[in-house]
Amino acid sequence: MSSTFKINPQIDLNISSIITPFAAKNIQGLSYIDKYLLAIDTSLGYLLKIDPETNNTQILNPENTEDFIGITDLAIEGNTLWVVKDNLVYFCQLDNLKLQTFLSLKYPINGIAVSESTLYLSCQKFGYILVYSHKLNQEITRFYLPGIGQEKMTIKGENLWICDDIEQSIYCLDRATGSVIFNVLTPFEHPQGLSFYPELGGGEEKLYIAYANEEPFIRDNPNVEPNFELDYRDRTFIHPLTYYYNAPEKYALSNGYLIEMSYVEELAPLAEFNLNKVEWRIALPSETQRQQIVSIEPIGVPFTEEVIDGQRVAVFKFEQLKSSDRYIFGWKALMRVYSIKYQLTPQDVENCPPLPPEFTKPYLTDNDNLAMDTYTIRRAAQEAIGTETNILRQIYKIRNYVYDRLSYGIKPRIDPPDVALERGVGSCGEYLGVLLALARLNGIACRTVGRYKCPKHPEIIGLPQEPEFNHVWMEFYIPGFGWLPMESNPDDIVETGPYPSRFFMGLAWYHTEIGKGISFTTVTSQNVLLTKETVPISDLAINHVRYRVLGELSPLSN
Repeated sequence: MSSTFKINPQIDLNISSIITPFAAKNIQGLSYIDKYLLAIDTSLGYLLKIDPETNNTQILNPENTEDFIGITDLAIEGNTLWVVKDNLVYFCQLDNLKLQTFLSLKYPINGIAVSESTLYLSCQKFGYILVYSHKLNQEITRFYLPGIGQEKMTIKGENLWICDDIEQSIYCLDRATGSVIFNVLTPFEHPQGLSFYPELGGGEEKLYIAYANEEPFIRDNPNVEPNFELDYRDRTFIHPLTYYYNAPEKYALSNGYLIEMSYVEELAPLAEFNLNKVEWRIALPSETQRQQIVSIEPIGVPFTEEVIDGQRVAVFKFEQLKSSDRYIFGWKALMRVYSIKYQLTPQDVENCPPLPPEFTKPYLTDNDNLAMDTYTIRRAAQEAIGTETNILRQIYKIRNYVYDRLSYGIKPRIDPPDVALERGVGSCGEYLGVLLALARLNGIACRTVGRYKCPKHPEIIGLPQEPEFNHVWMEFYIPGFGWLPMESNPDDIVETGPYPSRFFMGLAWYHTEIGKGISFTTVTSQNVLLTKETVPISDLAINHVRYRVLGELSPLSN
């Protein structure tokens, strides 16, 4: 698989293109009128007219805001405004904004889109997009919802565009058949509305996405001691989505960022030691379809490079290391990163070729304490796939099987997969161990990928951000296509399912791919590998991980 999209090698950056309407609390739904965006604040009942160039905000319904409280989406056709609230569809004229009931359904309606005499209504509880004739006031047809969350809609040409708040995704559908053409991840969580907006000068239309959720913050409260306390506040804003869809290679990219990542080891041993001819290896970021390396430079101590199983590794060499020595050493990488979503379907892999023989030893065997010979894991491997023979459906069923049986929790150490599965609670590493074991026992080649995620704040430009934990996920191999990503635990967010598929064959911009299938850090002394039983690396040094988001990358070119 090759990267074929075009990007300016000079790195054309936007500092930030976030629109923050004044006084807005919870934007639900988005539309376009004249040179403005139209949005509903469902909590306040404001119908907002927003200038995306200046953030200038106007309330269009100052005398009847209560009528608009609870509205979840809107659409404009001519001079008519259509909105949905609970299980009702309303309409009104833009020059008087007096809502009139059009129809009532059995279940709550989440989203609406309008094209001439046709209404598209999304209903999460019902599981369908209902297509209605405005003139006949009756249902014409219905489509399955592409995701599992509440979905808002807009129309562009012959396509129906949908955002899903749980899936963190935008879907492009053929509005005649309801079939998904492609989907992409959004850079922020909880998308709540979308609309196309014509560019000034007749350029390509921008796709704006509205977001709404709560965020934690440290509140300064002078009436308590200590005066700082944790609190939550509403956060809502609008941001343009950029995307690139490569149909032949079956993947789609969305919003990119230029980020700087630094990884540093601080030599600070916990016990006495004396090591000679030390080589300290630290994996370097990988070059992938969604992650492009601009530059890598050493921090503290120079390094040489090696390539291990196709992965770049920095090698720091010390003639002698003593417990009294103090060093900092590591690397700093400048990277272009994008979100990626692969568009492979089960039908695409029905007749895939056999797995290459050289994949058997590294990717199908128990080479990482996976407990693949235990009764617990072998039985789980059989139960997980049942009678399924399609490789893509198999790995999807394995993921759901693990999600049904594990809940997320962090512990001081990582236990083997059989212990984690019997306990029912696991960290990302333990989720990963179970997934690897079940997949390999079913003949699906897979490997560990990680190692860190940038904090999810791309709007914080230029300031250092430090992740609290490291993180691992996996890649599985489809013969004839290649490696595909699958998250370990972040999609396990709904008790007993259904589970979102945002990170099944997808990664967000904040995932940093480092050292695919190899150890992230190893230390040898006189060519002897240090292990947990000899001298644990964690007893030798403290690691420091730092990110800086430097700006948004210019839109991708098809």
